Amino acid sequence: MQIHRHWLILASLFGLTATMLGAYGAHGLAATGITPERLAAFNTAVQYQFFHALALLVLGWCGVHSKVIHLAGTAFVLGIIGFCGSIYAMVLLGSKGLGLITPAGGLCFMLGWAALCWAGCRLGGKNE
Repeated sequence: MQIHRHWLILASLFGLTATMLGAYGAHGLAATGITPERLAAFNTAVQYQFFHALALLVLGWCGVHSKVIHLAGTAFVLGIIGFCGSIYAMVLLGSKGLGLITPAGGLCFMLGWAALCWAGCRLGGKNE
């Protein structure tokens, strides 16, 4: 079985930072008097980061070497940075201009899942 170290490393880093940001959102950010809407947006970003960190973990351990698998992982990373990162920036920095990046990050998440589906369909019971 082939292990993909880069996806495992990224998965662990994104999982670690999601845990840290989730703790900050629950304990530090909530205590600042932030609006419930902004706190909910922050928590959504943390949740999506966790989900996609776990997806990267699976890609790292799946043992399949494929350009489509690589595309899925890359799309997940770009989604975390674009979707989650822009929400974090908007909530923490009050920057509205980054809101244009959020949908692009969401599209990256969708692309990643579609690529993963495509890879599964292409496998047909064999490793590429």
